[in-house]
Order: sequence, then structure tokens, then C-alpha cells
Amino acid sequence: MAILFKTVIGENTAFQMIEDALVGTSDYDGYLNIVADEGERTLSWAPGMHAEQFQTEITEVLRSTWDICRFWVVYERRDDRQDAEANAIRNAAFKLTRGYAGVIVVTLSLLHKRDSLADIELIFVCFQQDFQRRNFRVRYEGKFIPDQP
Repeated sequence: MAILFKTVIGENTAFQMIEDALVGTSDYDGYLNIVADEGERTLSWAPGMHAEQFQTEITEVLRSTWDICRFWVVYERRDDRQDAEANAIRNAAFKLTRGYAGVIVVTLSLLHKRDSLADIELIFVCFQQDFQRRNFRVRYEGKFIPDQP
């Protein structure tokens, strides 16, 4: 068992972290993963792609997500805190929200090429209704979650 949902950051903080990391740099590599009832999709930062182009793709996915699910909670994952792996958090979030209609889980990993302390890993758990978000936070945030099969 692990505490998976423990470091919440605001949406504006998350957006600023993304922008700060991607403005005019090639020091990162990464991917964006979207999991929803309809399936899973991953966007990779392709070799030779400029940071601005990848940021545009991230922005478009997050805008599309906002159009469907307006109630978000954003978790930051970091190695220096010995947090669980981003995929473990994402998978648990998706499994634990199956009782709610239309939840989307977006994972963004921006991995710094020289300094792992500069890595940015964010998990956006996006709900259609505010009561779903509140219920999720009360049930799972800061609590031990049994290992998922």
C-alpha cells in the first residue's frame, strides 16, 4: 500500500511549471498520456520537435479536456520525495474513478536531460462534476491505497 495522491498543486501553478520548462529550451524530453473511457492515447515529444510545438500540443489536449471535464485536481510527482511512479498514480486514479462518468486522467512527464531534480511529472484527474472531484479527494487524498491488481 502506498499514499498515491498526496501533493496537490493548483491548475495555474501546473500551467506555469509547464510554460517555464518549455519556453525556448531543448533540455527536456517527455510525453503526454490521456486515459478516458474511450481509450488511451500518448503524445511523445518527437525527435527534432521544438519545445514550442510540444507545448502547443499539450495546451490543445488540456483545452479539449477542459471542454469535457471542468473540475480538476492536479498531483505533482517527484523522485526526491520518493513518490510512487507516475504510471502507478495514473492507473490507480483511473481505476478508482470508474464509478464516475466521463473522468479523464492526463499524465505529463517532462524529463530534464541533465538534472532529474528539474523533472516535471503531473497527473491531472479531471471530472465532469464538482461533487465527483470532492468525493475523490475525501476518499483517497493522503490515504493509503491498496495495491491495484
